[in-house]
Amino acid sequence: MSTTIDQSFVSEYASKVKQTYQQRGSKLRNTVRLQTGVEGSKCVFQKIGKGTAGKKTRHGNVPLMNLNHSSVSCTLSDWYAAEYVDKLDELKEKHDEKQVATDAGAWALGRKIDELLIDQLGSAENVIAEDASGLSKDKVLKAFGTLNANDVADDGHRFAVVGPHQWNELLNIQEFKSSDYVGPEYSWLQGTESRTWLGITWMFHTGLPLVDGARSCYIYHRNALGLAEGQDVKAFVDWVPEKAAHLVDHMLSAGACLIDPDGVIEIKCDDDAVIV
Repeated sequence: MSTTIDQSFVSEYASKVKQTYQQRGSKLRNTVRLQTGVEGSKCVFQKIGKGTAGKKTRHGNVPLMNLNHSSVSCTLSDWYAAEYVDKLDELKEKHDEKQVATDAGAWALGRKIDELLIDQLGSAENVIAEDASGLSKDKVLKAFGTLNANDVADDGHRFAVVGPHQWNELLNIQEFKSSDYVGPEYSWLQGTESRTWLGITWMFHTGLPLVDGARSCYIYHRNALGLAEGQDVKAFVDWVPEKAAHLVDHMLSAGACLIDPDGVIEIKCDDDAVIV
């Protein structure tokens, strides 16, 4: 057997991880304000307030908007997902053990990205109470109205993430049920269950918080959340003699932050509500 087979194994594996993460990783990564290639342990997202127009008298000075500038700091952390792949297992197994580990590692990092973002969504100040009911049209319209009242841009960059039970409740709303599927504008959503309604792109997610039977669902604008990545997903494969196996290590450096609380609405829903 060639003595360079380990090098071939490493390069092939690293390529697969990158592809899998991009296609089937985090659902939320592309729905927020993203900063990649961050150097250091922190990333600062800038926030600018609203501008106001004014009149100018003849020969007078033009009025200034005096835009309010602020910033939100995001701290990056390092995340790992490792697995041993026994050298002899590759000869015994009918399935591709390398591909299994590739998918598992990529999905683990994708779930971590979503977990970081959902944690930030959970700090929303605008909360619609559960009221012993599920996700109703009234709750959705109330959240929609709150975004509009907060002057959150209705520019095609509003997103909603709900639980599986709430997704089934939405499918009982005629306007939602008859909405078109997400088109080619968001290629990363192709092949997933998603719809556009009220100018909002809707998705379901199994990782939303569930407390005392109440599921937290969220509607938010892309610019309300920030995700900073110091290093995109990487895979390294090292031979461990004591294990007679390759240690496959996936790693990612990332952090999330809430930039604009006005751009996030939390809707609490009874996760056991009867779907009529």
